[in-house]
Amino acid sequence: MKFLLATILVFITSLPSLAQTIRPDLHDLNIWEVQNRKVEAFTDGDKKAIRFSVAEDEGFMLLKGYTFSEGSIEFDVKGKNVLQQSFIGVAFHVQDFKTNEVVYFRPFNFMNPDTVRRPRSVQYTSMPDNPWPKLRESFPGKYENKVNPVPNPDDWFHVRITVSGKLIKVYVDNSPTPSLEVESLSKFTTGKIALWAGPMSDPSFANFQITK
Repeated sequence: MKFLLATILVFITSLPSLAQTIRPDLHDLNIWEVQNRKVEAFTDGDKKAIRFSVAEDEGFMLLKGYTFSEGSIEFDVKGKNVLQQSFIGVAFHVQDFKTNEVVYFRPFNFMNPDTVRRPRSVQYTSMPDNPWPKLRESFPGKYENKVNPVPNPDDWFHVRITVSGKLIKVYVDNSPTPSLEVESLSKFTTGKIALWAGPMSDPSFANFQITK
């Protein structure tokens, strides 16, 4: 019996892990393709981080040579509490810089006293067919929501996005309850991953990892 148990244990521990996590180096720009931004590497405490420059159009920092279908995407991100100047998030299932899915945050709405703006703190879009104005008009409150817990809009917060089939969930600061839960609107189920900045936004990112 002991021999059988030992054999089973050896077999189990020799199996490849079903969950494969990678942590790309944000400071190694050779593994990234930067579109419509400049990227500055810096260190903030224990965070090995990067910061996007500001531009009028959206910007991307795309991970080269990696294809994502399902799993989780995690990162720390820092924006600012300036109206219409902090749109920060991640693009996935990226076919090109015009065709992708994006989950992004509007930190200037996190603590906004306007009860209309606060539920517009986290947003899902599927480009180019489903930009945020179309989704807000056609499906009010379905593809955007407030965040819980509410982070400091000028400080770092942690994001975990899970993709399982068509289901997408967005968690903030390790909450067990998603701040946003939607079904994908994209016809694509696989593609690249990119850090994303919206118009006039200069977000910082750290601790980026992907688990398949």
